[in-house]
Amino acid sequence: MADETFDELDARLLLLLTDSPRLGVLECARRLGVARGTVQARLDKLSARGVLGGFPPELDLAAMGYGLTAFAVLEIAQGQRAGVAEALAAIDEVCEVHATTGQGDLFVRMVARDNDDLQRVIDDVVSVPNVLRTSTSIALSTPVPPRVRPLLERTALGG
Repeated sequence: MADETFDELDARLLLLLTDSPRLGVLECARRLGVARGTVQARLDKLSARGVLGGFPPELDLAAMGYGLTAFAVLEIAQGQRAGVAEALAAIDEVCEVHATTGQGDLFVRMVARDNDDLQRVIDDVVSVPNVLRTSTSIALSTPVPPRVRPLLERTALGG
């Protein structure tokens, strides 16, 4: 691609949309002090490059009844990552799966309504073919939630 840079304007635009995801292109242009076409071109570029994947709402899973978050490290049979990941994606309570180095092969974030429900979810996970061993930990709190703001702020300031 011709222009792979991520500059201060891109960061300021994404910070603006992070804070107010329902803003339209025209209002973004007004707040940033640039032309509407500039904002639209930047959004198109960021989307095409995969930097901007969409505008999902921020959801509170606990408020939706899924107040328990757990993480599992899975050891799987060699060469079976794609099939295991596909089966895990079919379990609704599995929120994320990451291939990792180290002790295990996959790192899984899952949610449940309570301990009994977590046991059901873990049972679903361990019943996936080619899952050899799991180690699960329950999250007690989230002192640092998922974030990108510090990176955007640093870039917006030219850093």
